[in-house]
Amino acid sequence: MHTPHPPRPPYPPPGGDPGESDEFLAARLRGRPEGEAAHAVALLTARHWRSAHDYATVCLASSGQAAAMVTAAALHHVLDRIAVGEPAVALRPALLVRVRDTVREWAADDRTAAVLPELQKPAGGRGMRAATTMTPENRALAGRAFRSLPARARCLLWHAEVEAEPISVPAGLLGMDPDIASGALEQARAAFRQACVQAHQELAPTKDCRFHNRLLDVPIRRGGALLPDVRRHLAECRHCRHAAEQLGHFESGLDTLIAEAVLGWGARRYLDSRPGRTAGGPRAGRAARRRRGGDGRHGSGRHRLLSRIPVPDRLTGLRMPDPVRSTRTLLTGLGAVSAGVLVSVLIAGSSSPDGGADPTGSTGAAGGRASVPSAAPTGAAAVPSAPGRTRLRNAASGLCLDTRGEPRDGSGTRLAECSSAWTQQWTYEDDGLLRSVADPGLCLDSHKDAGVVVLGTCADAGDPRSGDVRYDLTAPGELLTRWDGQLALAPATPDANADIVVKVRDRTVDQRWSAEPVRTATGSLSISGTGTPAARYADLTEPVT
Repeated sequence: MHTPHPPRPPYPPPGGDPGESDEFLAARLRGRPEGEAAHAVALLTARHWRSAHDYATVCLASSGQAAAMVTAAALHHVLDRIAVGEPAVALRPALLVRVRDTVREWAADDRTAAVLPELQKPAGGRGMRAATTMTPENRALAGRAFRSLPARARCLLWHAEVEAEPISVPAGLLGMDPDIASGALEQARAAFRQACVQAHQELAPTKDCRFHNRLLDVPIRRGGALLPDVRRHLAECRHCRHAAEQLGHFESGLDTLIAEAVLGWGARRYLDSRPGRTAGGPRAGRAARRRRGGDGRHGSGRHRLLSRIPVPDRLTGLRMPDPVRSTRTLLTGLGAVSAGVLVSVLIAGSSSPDGGADPTGSTGAAGGRASVPSAAPTGAAAVPSAPGRTRLRNAASGLCLDTRGEPRDGSGTRLAECSSAWTQQWTYEDDGLLRSVADPGLCLDSHKDAGVVVLGTCADAGDPRSGDVRYDLTAPGELLTRWDGQLALAPATPDANADIVVKVRDRTVDQRWSAEPVRTATGSLSISGTGTPAARYADLTEPVT
């Protein structure tokens, strides 16, 4: 049976000689006979093709032929650079970044996009083309810190944390003894943390930020309470809040932090695709325990409070930065009283001046959810905390989200003049589910049709499709998909009858929706009964306004 990519190679790396590190093979590309160069290219391709292809599939939102083309082009580019002297010590993350940049460059070229339809998907190349940056603002420090590390440290961290592979894998790629590699990995973690602290100091916008640098780092490292003046500073300074959140990942969320800092786009979807995480066995179990704050030196949960601070401006279904899709409990690292104060300060002070949320590696899989705040900021109509009928009006066009034709599985969505039509009425449930009132068995699905939003069957919280039909509503009114928190629902154009699609979140007004509660004559916001909409709402005496 044909497979889209070569099978995952065994480790130690193939080639017969366990001492054939990536750099050893790369040396054969530099001025060596053609036969030796071909051998090196074959082995390097066998080692890294699958991961690069998997990420190309994420970037394109498609596993078709274009993914193989992007993978081949990226690999060719990286190997050419190696042939002229660039080191190949941390080849995997460099290759993945090149895959991402290749998709973005091809999508930006209209002639190339015209012959490769996969580049035109809102959740893929077209979205990347519209994005201003690939690295979220709240991962800038970690991104700078990771790039500053020696190549060997980057290789160890990437394969052990992001790929969730045993230490023998990066050891083989580096040509190291596994025991020595284990010690070097511990040193790499410590160096990465110190580099994050240094980046916070170097990029600090004010003297106060530089003054609070160590006062922020040391308590988080030791699990103690932050000083009152540090908490007050966090309430006012987004740069330091971002630093605190990133430092909070170092106990059991380092995989997410590194992936989001290096890749940005689709980082969590790439994490979910890794065999070391999805396959059964000890490695998957250890990776899950690390993300949950479980056993082991790096999963004790002692310093996990700050890393569990949710994105502060989302009104419903607040998202934790941890990628594990289950409910969390705040651990008692800072003590009950100081933890409560710190959470309140950070949540209250983390909104950006324009009311927008700071990006996270939200990039993707949803984490745990917190409770729904009681009120929305001025200018954003809050969705009721209990399921209720809601009409979604686009802020830029003044038109409402509607269904194309009779609601059924696969029916498209569009902008339409706001009316009392059942197809314009939705219920936003406590867990983020957006359900059609016209057919309560159907929900808005942002992943079913390659970035074009359609109706799809609703999915339970534990279903793999859960994130496809669930959304987080931010304070400005953006609806962010839970399968990739960097994507927002928006009309393709501001015109009537325009498709509703997912676009890279850019905080523009065309991605904002006003949620208008729809009341019955008695003021009830709840749905009850079964059958047709008319039967369920036979007591309605007031039209939708």
